[in-house]
Amino acid sequence: MPVEAPEGIERGGVEAWFAANVANVTLPLRFERISDGRSNLTFSVTDAAGGRWALRRPPLGKGLSSAHDMGREHTVMSALAPTDVPVPPTVGICEDETVNGAPFFVMDFVDGPILRSQQAAVESFGEAERGPIGDRVADTLVAIHAVDPDEVGIGDLGHKQDYVARQLRRWRGQWEKSKTREVPLVDDVHDRLAARIPEQGPATIVHGDYRLDNMILSRSGEIAAVVDWELCTLGDPLADVGMLLVYWSEPGDELIPLADLPTTAPGFPRRDEVKARYAERSGRDLSEIDFYVALGYWKLGIILQGIIARVAAGQYGQGEDGGYETDALVDQLAKAADEAERRLG
Repeated sequence: MPVEAPEGIERGGVEAWFAANVANVTLPLRFERISDGRSNLTFSVTDAAGGRWALRRPPLGKGLSSAHDMGREHTVMSALAPTDVPVPPTVGICEDETVNGAPFFVMDFVDGPILRSQQAAVESFGEAERGPIGDRVADTLVAIHAVDPDEVGIGDLGHKQDYVARQLRRWRGQWEKSKTREVPLVDDVHDRLAARIPEQGPATIVHGDYRLDNMILSRSGEIAAVVDWELCTLGDPLADVGMLLVYWSEPGDELIPLADLPTTAPGFPRRDEVKARYAERSGRDLSEIDFYVALGYWKLGIILQGIIARVAAGQYGQGEDGGYETDALVDQLAKAADEAERRLG
């Protein structure tokens, strides 16, 4: 008998979709929720013959729909498949909500280490291997920003100009939808950033949540796949750099933006080294990068507030308690955004 499907999977509908749309699938299917995700939900799907795929769907219940657009994520990954950007091959998308209660898409399963913690980094790679991994993270971001959106068919993914202004409007709106209390510093940082937006250069693909644990590595430390493209749009590439530096924690940092970040393990390059490598390989001017670091901290605080609200509403399923996402961390991120903006003088 098939094992009971986890919450978020309607076995009958999903198996019927696989039978109609996935070549060489052998029913029944076995589903397993891949843990640690706080955005769209990801499930491992294994068929009776050992074939394996990954299925992505939005959180349970009603969420902030623009942040959980299955079509966008599927379109971006399909467009990037022939480029130098490593992404999992997509299999298909189902936009008929009667099949599984929400749209979903399916991709090939890419097996390899995902470094979600310092312990995972230490267990998966030696200290001498971690420096080259850090370099590859910067180089892969350069590769993403080098793709011409028009040439790969996603030139209409979003407005190309005024990216930062649009981000400030969008995330201010998300804050208003998900906040459970007033945090005056969130509003203050928004107003100061809005008053000093740097001039934007040519628009590129912007991942929107670019960090080491949104990558699947090979056993040798190569970047096998960049995942979690749900926030991807077109705009200012330096926003990705700023967010990467926000996530790139170092030993001794007082603020750890997520519960446990792998880059605190010995051997990884420091933030300044990552920044310097990106600048060298891309040729971009990073003299105003603190603006984008401030934007990253501010945006991350709002993202975590959204997770707090969705956990409270039960949209990640039963038994979820919110983990590291707390009001105190949202406050810390707002303070870090404030400090980064003030460094600009």
